[in-house]
Amino acid sequence: MCGLLAMLTSSSDASRFAEAAERALPCFHHRGPDAAGTWHDEDAVFGFNRLAIIDLEHSHQPLRWGPAENPERYALTFNGEIYNYVELREELTAAGLSFNTEGDSETIVVGYHHWGEDVVKHLRGMFAFAIWDTETRSMFVARDQFGIKPLYYATTEAGTVFSSEKKAIMEMAPELGLDLSLDRRAIEHYVDLQYVPEPESLHSSIRRLESGCTATLTPGGEVHAKRYFNPQFNVVPVAKGDEHQLFIKIAGVLEDSVAKHMRADVTVGSFLSGGIDSTAIAALAKRHNPDLLTFTTGFEREGYSEVDVAAESAEAIGVEHIVKVVSPEEYADAIPKIMWYLDDPVADPSLVPLFFVAQEARKHVKVVLSGEGADELFGGYTIYKEPLSLAPFEKMPDPLLKGLNKLGQILPEGMRGKSLLERGTTPMEARYYGNARSFNFDQLRRVLPWAKPEWDHREVTAPIYARSQDMDPVARMQHLDLFTWMRGDILVKADKINMAHSLELRVPFLDKEVFAVAETIPHDLKIANGTTKYALRKAMEQIVPPHVLHRKKLGFPVPMRHWLAGDELYGWAQQTIKESQTDDIFNKPEVLEMLKEHRDGVSDHSRRLWTVLAFMIWHGIFVEHRIDPGIEQRDYPVKL
Repeated sequence: MCGLLAMLTSSSDASRFAEAAERALPCFHHRGPDAAGTWHDEDAVFGFNRLAIIDLEHSHQPLRWGPAENPERYALTFNGEIYNYVELREELTAAGLSFNTEGDSETIVVGYHHWGEDVVKHLRGMFAFAIWDTETRSMFVARDQFGIKPLYYATTEAGTVFSSEKKAIMEMAPELGLDLSLDRRAIEHYVDLQYVPEPESLHSSIRRLESGCTATLTPGGEVHAKRYFNPQFNVVPVAKGDEHQLFIKIAGVLEDSVAKHMRADVTVGSFLSGGIDSTAIAALAKRHNPDLLTFTTGFEREGYSEVDVAAESAEAIGVEHIVKVVSPEEYADAIPKIMWYLDDPVADPSLVPLFFVAQEARKHVKVVLSGEGADELFGGYTIYKEPLSLAPFEKMPDPLLKGLNKLGQILPEGMRGKSLLERGTTPMEARYYGNARSFNFDQLRRVLPWAKPEWDHREVTAPIYARSQDMDPVARMQHLDLFTWMRGDILVKADKINMAHSLELRVPFLDKEVFAVAETIPHDLKIANGTTKYALRKAMEQIVPPHVLHRKKLGFPVPMRHWLAGDELYGWAQQTIKESQTDDIFNKPEVLEMLKEHRDGVSDHSRRLWTVLAFMIWHGIFVEHRIDPGIEQRDYPVKL
């Protein structure tokens, strides 16, 4: 895992941008402190910061490769890991192609020479990369199926630049002639959803190549993304009595994924919370590393820590366990750093404990495994039970549905049955928009007076729902989450917060072979007897300790509701709001009133407040340049 920069100029004047590219590399030194490199010809400029994981002494980038007749035809810059690189090397060698290194990076460019753009369909891993072909004078860029690795880009008259981090593109803005105005639509989407949805960023001129997409461009051309990954959730019926065969298949493919995710020339550890996902990954990883180290975090406040359960799990599976407890003071002090590393704000309070557990893990290992993606693939969110509870409404005639909807709207807030009536009489496309939305439109207008109804969550979700019309309701919700919450929140924090500490995070659930099995699971084996992730739990019965198997997951919970109402963070929040120069964006008196209401117990505004506060800190760093995040350039041993 590393950091890349690739520019394709419009006027064959790449040398003019080489110095700017070198100046931009320190913006993401944390992604790759082991080595840095640049390369350019007349059209393209490549830059790279390396975090050496495989083939430590070689595989340096930008990497040059070509066939015998033109041995430096291609240039590659690549961020990520290809877990099936051993098998791909064997296949490509059998096809008559040769390699100069022992790493995974070279398999991409050799594969591109052999398969062309279809190389992405052969890759099993997490990746964002750019390949420059000096013969065809074209650049091919791609991003992994799920969006584990980021890829930002901006196009001006000078050309198009891609990077793992937006900060690097912003650093090159003067040379690019790049306008860094904020995108009001993206701001509303952020406040509405708590993250910036792809392909947007908060800067109008900087976009993201979406997950599961590629693009090919030539000098002076624009980025036209082409989707190669279209998850279908093609359910395969399971006959009664044959469920065990499915459970065996799930266990087998997950064990294979973990085995391949353990491939590294450095030490691999694992995050461990109190839930089935991370425990399953850690238990399987121990089979390949008996000395596996696991890491967890928590808070001193009761009910907001899985430290004890994680410790019990670690003992049960026989691994050494390291704990980091986070104080409110540490939490507040880390927020500016975290917002800097994120590039765009994500209003997820669990970012902070993740920051500290990653910091602790980096003292011991260079790679960690984690359980992200299990909920989306195997049906783990409680909300996925909703289609079953709302099934009776599907049989009602439209006039009755309309009447019940009106009744639901006039019932007092908090009255039993109100939510059921409203949700049961509202189409899925309007009622379900992922796991993050905390404002209704009236609340949104309270803090964003200029907010437009046409920019609400449906603008983001409608095109995604259009691709899932033939799926069952649970699969439609999973499909939506893959393209919204997971890649907008879960994977952004997984990448950015671990990379802040030069720590590579790998996610074995988000593997294309695991997905190929998970997408076939019938909905009644995802949710069964009121149990989420039913098939996964059954598959893990011989792997995960019983005390975890059916335990409700907390993740890395944060006592934000209590802290914002108490001495821990109330004063910090009040000061942040008052000092923020965001009066043209937020109605700050209303935000302060919400904070007071929260403190006085009138309403729980914690998620809404945190969304605004995160943006204000981000704005203070990147727009006002008033807040110094205190970033220090750190270096680590290459071999750990």
